[in-house]
Amino acid sequence: MPALLAIGTRKGLFLARSSGGGKFEVEPVRFSTIGIHSVAIDTRGSTPRLLAGIEYGHFGPSVMWSDDLGETWQEAPAPPVAFPERTGAALARVWQLQPSPAEPDVVWAGAEPAALFRSEDRGATYTLVDGLWDHPTRPRWQPGGGGLCLHTVIPHPSDPRRIGVAASAVGFFRSDDAGATWRPSNKNIRAPFLPEGAQYPEFGQCVHKVAQHPAAPERLYLQHHFGVYRSDDFGDSWTEIGSGLPSDFGFPIAVDPDDPDRLYVFPLHGDVDRTPLGHRYQVFRSDDAGATWQGFSAGLPEGPLHASVLRDAMCAGPAGVFFGTRDGEVYGSADAGESWSLLARHLPDVLCVRAAVL
Repeated sequence: MPALLAIGTRKGLFLARSSGGGKFEVEPVRFSTIGIHSVAIDTRGSTPRLLAGIEYGHFGPSVMWSDDLGETWQEAPAPPVAFPERTGAALARVWQLQPSPAEPDVVWAGAEPAALFRSEDRGATYTLVDGLWDHPTRPRWQPGGGGLCLHTVIPHPSDPRRIGVAASAVGFFRSDDAGATWRPSNKNIRAPFLPEGAQYPEFGQCVHKVAQHPAAPERLYLQHHFGVYRSDDFGDSWTEIGSGLPSDFGFPIAVDPDDPDRLYVFPLHGDVDRTPLGHRYQVFRSDDAGATWQGFSAGLPEGPLHASVLRDAMCAGPAGVFFGTRDGEVYGSADAGESWSLLARHLPDVLCVRAAVL
């Protein structure tokens, strides 16, 4: 099956294509010298659309799209993601681009400062979701180490009224009325960096990433600053599942497309070090929704290695499991993470990775 791998880096977008067999050919860089902080491969229509959240440096952030698999790119004549004047805010970055599986032309954008935008033209132009921006808790939101960023958007695959978002260091919020109103949904998520007696706040958790499987939409998996969690009720409550890991600190989390009970994490030494455990790359997989874990490193270099994997630099889909590192290497697995192959090297700092079967 032909597959496309999109690799966003600190200095450009790299596309890699495979005609099958797991071997990918990396094409020349697009948007050279421009940071690509978010990418999406939208395969919902008859023509796939690529979306890229770019950062022009002093020209500012924007979103561009391609309907010919990256050969040419277009941009809306006016800034596609922009805060209304009433907010007094300026867009710093587009952290997430997420097509909605329940609405054919809708794409969600997560932005910094923590905000959600909605597009109804497949990602060309966007409007601010006022309900989240005007949430009464917003004045007390605090940024994480990477900024006050809304980095995860979880649209329900069959009910467009339901959507979840995660922001650092704010927590997980959900809406059941298409974004008109929102409520924090962080029950049982511990924030150990807060004082004793205040470690289970309504909001204020430093959520790093949340993942969902479309076949089990109520099931969510969450990588916290310290801790890995599962929810079986779309975030109403959470259960800690990271006790079987050698470290529950990390950034990415991904769900296998064939099994909602199978998930992947990339543990790091936490909190200050933030390098791979034992200074070698290992992907940990659970086949039972987090009850037990097993580490895999076949095909990965033994080290010593010091580059981490960022929150959007790992993905799992029909094309395989992939991750990219901060020293510009990208690895892929065609057997659910049990063995790995080097797909690209000597790239700039990898910020995000997405893959799709075309």
